[in-house]
Amino acid sequence: MAGGGNLITLVAALIGVGVVAQILSDRFRIPSVVFLLASGVILGPEVLGVVGPESFGNALSAIVGLSVAIIVFEGAFHLRVGRLREAPAAAFKLVTLGAAIALVGTTVVVHYALGTSWMVAALIGALLVATGPTVIAPILEVVPVRNRVGTALETEGIVNDVTAAILAVVIFEAIIQDVRAPSELFVLFTQRLGSGIVVGLTVAAVVFYALRYIDLSPGNAPQNARLLVLGGALVAYGAAEAVATEAGIAAVATAGIVLGNADVPYEKEITAFKGDVTLIVLSFVFITLAALLRFEYLLALGVGGLLVAAVVAVVVRPLLVFISTAGDRFTRGERLFMSFVGPRGIIPASVATLFAVEFRAEGMGAEANVLVGTVFLVIFLTVALEAGLARQIAEFLDVIPMRVIIIGAGSVGRTLALRLEDRGENVVLVDQDVNSVERARNEGLTVHHGDGTDTEVLRSAGAENAKIVATTTGDDDVNLLVAQLADSKFSPGTILARVNNPDNVDAFEDLGVRAISSVDATAMAFDDYIERPSLVNWTSEIGHEGEVQEIDVTSEDIVGKTISEIGPKLPARCLIALITRDGKSIVPDGDCRLEHGDQITLIGDDDAVSEALSVVHPDGQ
Repeated sequence: MAGGGNLITLVAALIGVGVVAQILSDRFRIPSVVFLLASGVILGPEVLGVVGPESFGNALSAIVGLSVAIIVFEGAFHLRVGRLREAPAAAFKLVTLGAAIALVGTTVVVHYALGTSWMVAALIGALLVATGPTVIAPILEVVPVRNRVGTALETEGIVNDVTAAILAVVIFEAIIQDVRAPSELFVLFTQRLGSGIVVGLTVAAVVFYALRYIDLSPGNAPQNARLLVLGGALVAYGAAEAVATEAGIAAVATAGIVLGNADVPYEKEITAFKGDVTLIVLSFVFITLAALLRFEYLLALGVGGLLVAAVVAVVVRPLLVFISTAGDRFTRGERLFMSFVGPRGIIPASVATLFAVEFRAEGMGAEANVLVGTVFLVIFLTVALEAGLARQIAEFLDVIPMRVIIIGAGSVGRTLALRLEDRGENVVLVDQDVNSVERARNEGLTVHHGDGTDTEVLRSAGAENAKIVATTTGDDDVNLLVAQLADSKFSPGTILARVNNPDNVDAFEDLGVRAISSVDATAMAFDDYIERPSLVNWTSEIGHEGEVQEIDVTSEDIVGKTISEIGPKLPARCLIALITRDGKSIVPDGDCRLEHGDQITLIGDDDAVSEALSVVHPDGQ
């Protein structure tokens, strides 16, 4: 075992490397797990040899176990039960039917491609069910997909981490103890899951009571609350592990979900503290486990290993996603994104490493090498290709929408939200009326229940990342206050406000808010129907058959060209109706020449306008 001083130096160095990896992730907008795994390989025995299997002696299992407990607890703490309403059917199917498809599909391909026994193949299949918050969360930080997509992926990662770990332990013990009867396997599984849930609920109840009803020292209560929650997570893990091996994962997940959804004091301080601790722990564990891998394990798999990784990534994963999301509001692009962005994370890596140690102790070295080699090969390839290219995949599939926050889930707000969602935008409604919230959710919309005049409610709804905030309530005072809050606290690109009394328009416009008077809008609609009925009939189809889009010109192929020169490049049934330059809009003639930065308005059929966007603005942003 390494000396105490050397071990401290090594751990400090690994944490330092992990922090650098996180900074590089933020700088280059690439999920941090890519840099963490690369750092582990470089520091491992295959390159620099700084870290190896002997570096931590007999302490490795305990270090990894406690680290995983903190990681799983932090992920579960962020899982809000209320958000599950945003993708209820898909989330449930992904962790049940989807997990079953992943288990069976992976088991079959491992058995036939690598020639392993069915039980070892099932063990690998169980581990590779898990995606996990450790790889999904960094992806969602750099790829702002719709809430329903993020919720489904987050839920799948957290729940499948727990069930996959427990199922893998059951299969592992069945291999060691030579258990084959399905009834005995079921008993082993339910014992560990049940033990974990009971311990987790007990610890969560104790921590909640202490936070809510015990004086934690008024002068230092936030710090004590943070330490109490962290201590509770570790106690839950240790106590459950004492009851049944690997029940600790279920315990910390249960405690995290319960405390995360309870109204605990100092929640903001607890969340920030846990996030920092998890960041350090995650960096350390990912680098350490990657450093323990030897390339000979991967090379020994040969073509069969690559076949397993390919089938898992491009056959099994898309199959389970498309089946699980059938009948939901997910677009084809969103389903493809979820299909090709499902990297495996820390649970498969850590559990496979620990199982391999025990396999070798039992004289099963060949099984240990296949287990570690296959799991890490899939992790490396999915992290490198799926996590590393996640943003590019999202941009190619056009699943990064414009985030719009709408305050007011009444008739106006819901109608606006439906129109925007039909055009592919990411819309979140905010309303404190329970009936309005329920109606909006029944229409398949994403709704945040709360007071839109509360800064924290707006922040939790995603206002910090919103490009547009629209307030559509029937109360001008509420709309004005929301507009002021949005402008001073979040500074979105555009703030729109419904103004019910025309006399209040000036008050909104003095704030720089785009005011839409209900009276003027209604009068204009009547006037349009009287004077321009054909135009009104056409605009009513916008988003279905007809379409109008405004976009900046960035393509060098058309900058400097006249409208008559550009015309043949555009699809049929699409026109450039307006050009806005220096704040002025004009109707162009054939001799009008486009300049870089011009904003043009495209009008035409839905499909034709979509195709034209890629011509005038190929970056898609």
